[in-house]
Amino acid sequence: MYAGIWEIDLHGKNEYQARVTLDAALRRVRPGTYRIRVIHGHHGGTALRELVRREYGSHPQVLRLEAAGPGVTELVLREF
Repeated sequence: MYAGIWEIDLHGKNEYQARVTLDAALRRVRPGTYRIRVIHGHHGGTALRELVRREYGSHPQVLRLEAAGPGVTELVLREF
């Protein structure tokens, strides 16, 4: 993990558990955090990837979403 980036692994979580995990992370975000890296998996993570896009793409704390590789989406909270 890099400074300013939180990593959250959603492997094995259903949509409800993923939403609870991401909501908790957004509530606890620190001033130095500028990205939350969500690892949802390349195979079988399609539903979680769509959940992240649908629910957090327009979240007030999130500037934009970025694909950071296969199976990984980053929530950009502020510019570095």
